Amino acid sequence: MNNVIVLLTQSVPEGRVFALDQQTLISTGIQVLNGIILAVALGFILYKPVKKFMQERTDRIQSKIHDSDSTMAKAKELIAEYEYKIKNIDKEYEKVLQEARINASNERKIIIQEANEEAERIKKRAESIIEAERERIKLQTRPYVIELATLIAENYISQNIDKEEQEKLFSDALAELEERQWLR
Repeated sequence: MNNVIVLLTQSVPEGRVFALDQQTLISTGIQVLNGIILAVALGFILYKPVKKFMQERTDRIQSKIHDSDSTMAKAKELIAEYEYKIKNIDKEYEKVLQEARINASNERKIIIQEANEEAERIKKRAESIIEAERERIKLQTRPYVIELATLIAENYISQNIDKEEQEKLFSDALAELEERQWLR
């Protein structure tokens, strides 16, 4: 490798490996001028699109920042609202409990009133049934009472008896009447 470098340096004219002579300065000046022309041309060609792209990017970033700020503000409002609700949950609990008690009391009154009305209807119905049963029993027992009275009168007339005998006859007649009633 050293041999290659030595050979290359020998092929160059004498004194021209690197020198700051007129040819090097002109060549450097041309290259700088080409760079400037290229930079200006690219600046004119690419300036507006790059500027537009950068502006759009800036706008997007600003929009995202604004959205995140508004979202953060909403989140802080929600946090404050929930903290307020948490602090006032005991009051809310008492309010709901009081409403439930009032509703239960009202419902209890309604149920008691309906139960009293139903009890009154049942009582009236029972009284009417009892009255109907009394009338039916009166009608059914009337012939037996008449028959019993007839038997007592027959026995009394057939024998003139004292008080003890009369009680005995009455109980015998009653037993006979009950026996007849069961036979029917």
